[in-house]
Amino acid sequence: MKLYIGIDLGTSAVKLLLADEKGAILREVSREYPLSFPRPGWSEQKPEDWWTAVRDAFPELLAGHDPADVAGIGAGGQMHGLVILDDEDRVIRPAILWNDGRTGEETAWLNEEIGRKKLSELTANIAFAGFTAPKILWIRKHEPENFARIAKIMLPKDYINYCLTGVHSCDYSDASGMLLLDVKNRRWSEEMLRICGVSEAQMPGLYESWEVTGTLKPETAAELGLPETVKVAAGAGDNAAAAVGTGIVGEGGCNISLGTSGTLFISSAHFGVDPNNALHAFAHADGGWHLMGCMLSAAGCNKWLCEDILGTADYAGEQADIREEDLGRNHVFFLPYLMGERSPINDVDARGTFTGLTLDTARKDLVQAVLEGVAFAIRDSFEVARSLGLDIPRSRICGGGSRSPLWRKIFANVLGIPLDTVKTEQGPGYGGAMLAMVGDGLFATVKEAADALTEVGGTTVPDPELTARYEEQYRKFRLLYPALKSVFPQIL
Repeated sequence: MKLYIGIDLGTSAVKLLLADEKGAILREVSREYPLSFPRPGWSEQKPEDWWTAVRDAFPELLAGHDPADVAGIGAGGQMHGLVILDDEDRVIRPAILWNDGRTGEETAWLNEEIGRKKLSELTANIAFAGFTAPKILWIRKHEPENFARIAKIMLPKDYINYCLTGVHSCDYSDASGMLLLDVKNRRWSEEMLRICGVSEAQMPGLYESWEVTGTLKPETAAELGLPETVKVAAGAGDNAAAAVGTGIVGEGGCNISLGTSGTLFISSAHFGVDPNNALHAFAHADGGWHLMGCMLSAAGCNKWLCEDILGTADYAGEQADIREEDLGRNHVFFLPYLMGERSPINDVDARGTFTGLTLDTARKDLVQAVLEGVAFAIRDSFEVARSLGLDIPRSRICGGGSRSPLWRKIFANVLGIPLDTVKTEQGPGYGGAMLAMVGDGLFATVKEAADALTEVGGTTVPDPELTARYEEQYRKFRLLYPALKSVFPQIL
């Protein structure tokens, strides 16, 4: 039986899974790597650390299995990160990550001088600080010596694929978040490349997510103990890969991902743009497109509160004291903008706040406020989708945060829709393995793979009374950011 490897290149760790051709997960392994914050609001990692972690995980992943059975590898990875290589394919500097906020000036210049309308015409999106193009402009201005050395511009998971195959590649879903891709026509935008001062020769080749970019380099195959014939699919951005892994392909599907960041992902067989550009319009890994709202800190907010502030990793224990009657009645509100925010407010200066603290505020109230604040922020993007006339009667939910029954209940009632979990919920890694299966010919299309391998495992249904309480709470939450928007820049 053939085996397939899925790689989920996250912000704090890489997760690898081994699956058979029936979709059963045989083993999962994880390796962490450092995350650097050189200055407040900056976020960097060394691409070499990603590859070291991936390479070192293979012996444990394959233990007890015949490496000769491995037929394909597919990756889903953190989006937007700027990886630059010189003419000998050496990494020039640490990658500037998706949650890095240093490009406020460059983002403003693109949106105001080039113009939101022009950007949307060229790329279907406006500039956000986390996107890749503003980072290229930042490098050009602040590190001209590094800018002059750039031979190839890549994204994080594409660097892993390069280490595997020696091919400079990028798929359309990941490329959509660079602000360099003509998303509608699935090609690099010549004008955006010119604006950023780079050429198409410096960009990787473009592929559909399931297309095979190459096979393993002989030296890499020997190092990993795998056959040189292993096919490597182009893979996808983490959110598109997670959507594939939860079966959200084709027209009208919805997935909510609660990882370090949080997303609302709506798949479509047709190209469409939010006229206000509050939601991203990206290519999907199934060959279609999707609209996506992305918040920079989702489960990351809960991790921050529990581990950094409360000093515990017992997330379930912190939620245990939150009673059913507490839901929808919290007097504390939390703005989850710990790294600024993307969708829908696009404000690098926004910051996290607790509002409503009193002498009787308890530890559990803060925990509940964080869980609710993240749900309210996702609802902000949900409301934008509704304003576009999109009907979202239910959604799937995935990511580490979705494993909390309490958080799923909060989300279902804040949004007022049923939320489905899938039986095999491994997000981007599973989606990457499925893309490798399509690339190897095991399935004809991504939809065929999704239909065969994804199945609902459980559903959280909203309660009308609780939904009504959260409707009032959401109305109050909506008052906070507009009241504080002008304050944030003054306190930085």
